[in-house]
Amino acid sequence: MVVKSLQAILLLSLLSFGVLSHSFPLSTRGKWIVDSASGRRVKLACTCWASHLQPMLAEGLDKQPLKDIVAKVVQQHFSCVRLTSATYMFTRFNQFTVTQTLDFLKLKETKQGIAKNNPALLNMTHVQAYEAVVDELGTQGLMVVLDNHVSNPKWCCGSDDGNGFFGDTDFNPQEWERGLVLVAQRFTSKTQVVAMSLRNELRGPRQNPSDWYKYISEGAKMVHHVNPNVLVVVSGLSYGTDLSFLKNQPLGFNLDNKLVYESHWYKWTVNSHSWEDQPLNKGCAQSTQVVFDHSGFVTGGDNPVPLFLGEFGIDQRGTNNVDNRFINCFMAYAAQRDFDWSLWALQGSYYLREGHLEPEEVFGVLNANWNTIRNPQFIKRLQFLQRFGQDPSSKFPTSYIMFHPDSGTCVGFWTQGCGIYADSSCLTPIRWIHYGDGAPLRLMKTNLCLKVVGDGLTPKVSSDCSSQQSLWYLVSASKLQLAAKDANGQYLCLDKNSSSSSRILTNKCICINDDSGCLDDPQSQWFTLATENRS
Repeated sequence: MVVKSLQAILLLSLLSFGVLSHSFPLSTRGKWIVDSASGRRVKLACTCWASHLQPMLAEGLDKQPLKDIVAKVVQQHFSCVRLTSATYMFTRFNQFTVTQTLDFLKLKETKQGIAKNNPALLNMTHVQAYEAVVDELGTQGLMVVLDNHVSNPKWCCGSDDGNGFFGDTDFNPQEWERGLVLVAQRFTSKTQVVAMSLRNELRGPRQNPSDWYKYISEGAKMVHHVNPNVLVVVSGLSYGTDLSFLKNQPLGFNLDNKLVYESHWYKWTVNSHSWEDQPLNKGCAQSTQVVFDHSGFVTGGDNPVPLFLGEFGIDQRGTNNVDNRFINCFMAYAAQRDFDWSLWALQGSYYLREGHLEPEEVFGVLNANWNTIRNPQFIKRLQFLQRFGQDPSSKFPTSYIMFHPDSGTCVGFWTQGCGIYADSSCLTPIRWIHYGDGAPLRLMKTNLCLKVVGDGLTPKVSSDCSSQQSLWYLVSASKLQLAAKDANGQYLCLDKNSSSSSRILTNKCICINDDSGCLDDPQSQWFTLATENRS
């Protein structure tokens, strides 16, 4: 009977990870983005593709055919692309061809590469070439978020680069609004364009909430008037990290359920010291609290709105220890909240960046030649975040999936031996019920619970749900270490401490008191309980 129950759970979990079809347009329902027609959840799991620098062309089209680049995005299970652009491309340079600009910039080799891989683009205007990219993304089934990244085509972002805030040298509010209207008009008929982001990373000495309310309100309403089907994405101040002023003065409209807020989160944007010189549990807890206080709060309260984490990213070569610490904290938080997001970045290189020819982008999903994935292991770890667990239209009861961010695995269950293991595919994760600290971790729809056996041993699933060995607590500041007491009253934490083995053990908990002198690494013991209600 137990085996049959578990088989049923596995089948149900497998079905819940299937791809759900959806139609356009999209809308918001509370804190979620949904299919307007069915009300079912649609998740934006994007990668950013830069098209806003001086050449005003989506990067990499000199390296590979457009359709091949887009195919790679699809193969890595992203659902959408955040495609950047510059205002001036639409307002000042809309009649310039790709060839004219490449010649002006003396990008001879870039031009030769495009002639080889995408020759039809050379005689197009920049706007036409941009549209060709949008068309190919739609042809291959990807959603598109159009992002107004800068006004003057250039690398972003400096606090004094003239593109930071309304009234700066290259940020005339009226021209910005005109550019938004031109974009909204041009792409109104393209249903793959599901959202328009009004402006990337507002910043600099001129920034202030008063002008933000004035111009963001005007821009949002203009876009909605021209294209009432598209989601309108709005970011805050301080490089897109701060929406806290909305606590005192809400924006006051939701554009007929089309308003989405945006926030960015890199290791350097929030408590940059958190990842090096203090206990990691404490640093992660402090950083996630700052993100919630400054932007995550919009998903709660009486009038919740979706939050799109429009940029995050790391050096994908995998050699930066600080990046690796940050990303595990980020992934745990994003899994808990089931956020929509966009990874910076797709591009493995640039045509021209800050005066340098063909510089590599180490944050890029693709390598410098655009022909392979730079770090397949990292992209595989993202697969859990690419799915969604929460659906406002679901009638299925709420449960949890245990996710291990350091490996990107989910906790699975061996029916033979009643042990648990790290499921690298996350296709058949076990659903758990947990009612908070001191409660058992129960396998959903069974009378079986997870029980500590001993230090260095694999915990077992048993019918004992009342002893101290079966009562689980979140024991550290990060709330990412799950522990129960052994027969001697000693806390033991779930631990996946080997990259070569799928076994999950219970070991002595690392730095759970967050003593400032404890700088050991607890990441192998980080597990998050991600809410699940999909049927």
